[in-house]
Amino acid sequence: MSTQKTAPHVGREQWTGQLGFLLAAIGSAVGLGNIWRFPGVAYENGGGAFLIPYLVALLTAGVPILLLDYSFGHRFRGAAPTVFRRVGRRFESLGWFQVAISFVIATYYAVIIVWAIRYMFFSATLAWGDDPTGFFVGDFLQDAGTGLSFDFVGGIFWPMLALWLVTLTVLGLGVAKGIERTVKIFIPLLAVVFLILVVRAVFLEGALDGLNEFFTPNWAALADPGVWIAAYSQIFFSLSIAFGIMLTYSSYLRRRSNLVPVSYVAAFANSSFELLAGIGVFATLGYMAGQQGVAVGELEGITGVALSFMTFPQIISMMPGGPVFGVLFFASLTLAGFTSLVSILQVVSAAFQEKFALSRVQATAAIGGLCAVISLALFSTTTSLALLDTVDKYTNEVGVVLSAILSCLVAGLFARKLPELQAHLNSVSTARVGTWWRVLVGFIVPIALLYMLISSLVTLFTEPYAGYPWSFVNTVGWGVVGAMVVAAVGYSLIRWRRPVDDFDPEALDRKATS
Repeated sequence: MSTQKTAPHVGREQWTGQLGFLLAAIGSAVGLGNIWRFPGVAYENGGGAFLIPYLVALLTAGVPILLLDYSFGHRFRGAAPTVFRRVGRRFESLGWFQVAISFVIATYYAVIIVWAIRYMFFSATLAWGDDPTGFFVGDFLQDAGTGLSFDFVGGIFWPMLALWLVTLTVLGLGVAKGIERTVKIFIPLLAVVFLILVVRAVFLEGALDGLNEFFTPNWAALADPGVWIAAYSQIFFSLSIAFGIMLTYSSYLRRRSNLVPVSYVAAFANSSFELLAGIGVFATLGYMAGQQGVAVGELEGITGVALSFMTFPQIISMMPGGPVFGVLFFASLTLAGFTSLVSILQVVSAAFQEKFALSRVQATAAIGGLCAVISLALFSTTTSLALLDTVDKYTNEVGVVLSAILSCLVAGLFARKLPELQAHLNSVSTARVGTWWRVLVGFIVPIALLYMLISSLVTLFTEPYAGYPWSFVNTVGWGVVGAMVVAAVGYSLIRWRRPVDDFDPEALDRKATS
């Protein structure tokens, strides 16, 4: 019989039910990457052919890592540092690395939401005039390039301050009263708004040309390793896996929770939304190509920031009923972005609550407040565009992928927890996971991700990202990665203010089933 004592769990927050958790998981997964990143990635990587590696990536990496996150959080009942500390003392730094990733992402994610909010109002009057690109870069952002000119842009700073106050209020209210209530309103509203948007798009003149571009495969693209790397990158970017979110969210579930089916629903709901976004965006691009008298494949500005804040405003100005279409599009971005921002910050807040014995309000005020200050100081300035672009690139393609590889290795090789985690998933779920899951997580996924990471590193070391000066990308890009590693090691060395090692999941399971 185990002599370990069970750490007290009285008072730990919980979702009111599985629906709240599922909506929160979907709200985290369905974010800006679904609407503005997926269509552009598909456009650049073979159109319809991209859907094949995308589906393979979803089934071989997305769902398995999502199940890994769920099993870690639900089995070991904590935020990322708590979970990995309970897996083994030497793994705690991986948890803090995930917290650092979430902290960094939150700082720049907020400003994109503010852009969407502002453009929702700009759409009503077509405020960008005849030059949407010039308006966005010049009039709106007052972009200073990579010159590190930290002059505040009032039209961004004050709305961003308001956004942070709202976000921290939701976090301060807690899992059930704050996050769950928010997603129960925002996710259905997002679904309705975006469905209206897509239906309007497919009835535009020339929409069929855009849809043909989206669904007609360029089979030659499947032989390009870069297309497969792009597919795996998109899955990790959009599913919110491997940097603490789903791990933290699942820790708030009750002990008897149907984890496996819920993970399938969350994963396929996210991908369904991405496909819906692809249909809406490509239909709209078909209209734009028809108006310009060019083929859809010859259009420019179809990725990321350019798609949402340069290309789409141009389309909105062309189309009948454009202002209404624009309001709906940017409202969708706002709703999707806000639910994701809340989930990202919860990773950070929960970690500090548990390590330093802080209350929810204390952690929200201290750590959330610090994140807000950094966000305002860096990303409401005239250098925000280049900073955001570079930090996002290095955080996702280096930080998140490295975190995923290490999570797989800890579970499968170092701590050998995969059989235990598989047994846990099967014990609480109506659907079972088989040996295939352990093979994927223990061998296939880390090998594929390691190849992806090495490919990214080769490119980042040999070519200055986006043509920025080497001094800028090295300082900002590698500086952020280095800061995350230092934070991960540093926080893991600090003494816990609450018991964390005297945790017996077997005793907790027996109590739950008695």
